[in-house]
Amino acid sequence: MTAGGPLLAIDTATTNAVVALGATDGTLLAHRTWVAGYRHGEELLTQIEALLGEARIATADLGGIVVGTGPGAFTGLRVGIATAKGLAHALGLPIVGVATSSALLDAAAGAMGKDRSTLALLQPAGLNDRVLTVDGEPPRIVPGGVDPELAAGIVLVAIDLEGRAAVDATGRGEAARHGLATTLVALGAARLAAGHPDDLARLAPEYVTLPRGVRAAAPEGGVELTGGRPAS
Repeated sequence: MTAGGPLLAIDTATTNAVVALGATDGTLLAHRTWVAGYRHGEELLTQIEALLGEARIATADLGGIVVGTGPGAFTGLRVGIATAKGLAHALGLPIVGVATSSALLDAAAGAMGKDRSTLALLQPAGLNDRVLTVDGEPPRIVPGGVDPELAAGIVLVAIDLEGRAAVDATGRGEAARHGLATTLVALGAARLAAGHPDDLARLAPEYVTLPRGVRAAAPEGGVELTGGRPAS
């Protein structure tokens, strides 16, 4: 670990994975994003190695880890958070979890020139359901075939919902995606600078679906299911 060294940020909560490097003041230094689909486990370490190699930064030079905690599907989040935790443990680095929904709302607000309190984020939760995140509220499941209930003036931002959400909402989602690396680094850096890293053992993802036969543990077990039903 290098005090004041760059931060490595990882997010695998959506089908487009992100790895990024940021300065301790929250400035984005470099990033890579790719359509991982459900192949996060096959590609994540390779992408991290490529990012560090391009920036000529060794893992020993890093000063901290930032990881997106979701909401998101089981496979991607499990891989991303396990990788982030493994690196933090092996390198003795502080780690901070940032809600991917919060970073996406910040990115959408920046792209649209709006306050994030006027936005709501919609993501898939299994084959039919969706998870809705409104600023200041816990994520909640919206069953398939049901329109999300939004307060007057709230604008919808849809991620990974092409064909399942309005075109303008998915367009705003793409704009948010483009800014995710920037906001993820900024939010994580602010937490670390304030001296508020997460406890490595207790840092947990926000799953929206679990594979069939997998049960959500109680919160004290380190994993909590934020709504949803088993994925088929």
